[in-house]
Amino acid sequence: MSESDLFYTKNHCWVREENGDVVVGITDYAQEQLSDLTFIEFLTGVGDRIEADSEIVTLESVKSVNEVYAPVSGEVLAVNEDLVMQPEIVNADPYGKGWLIRIRPDDPEAVSSLLDLDGYESLLPAED
Repeated sequence: MSESDLFYTKNHCWVREENGDVVVGITDYAQEQLSDLTFIEFLTGVGDRIEADSEIVTLESVKSVNEVYAPVSGEVLAVNEDLVMQPEIVNADPYGKGWLIRIRPDDPEAVSSLLDLDGYESLLPAED
């Protein structure tokens, strides 16, 4: 699966559809801006109901602390517990092993309202 097969949010999350569920992570651009991640805190757990745009994860790096927001409303199916002890996985593999959370969306169509790759890239600052 390539980055063009994903959906994106304006706050630098990627979303991948898998069998009616969605897997959420942060983009390569986001992990580069954060630099080396040192701590990840999940603000929600399996079975919790979340609302779109609610805070679901806190990422702490050597540079800053940032929140990750839910791209859709739904039920939390899984959180990537491996990241608690090894947050650097997100830096090494943001689109694979560095996924953050899996959600069963209330409205499966909500994902299609997110940005495609071109839409997301148009939000990024131009490279020199």
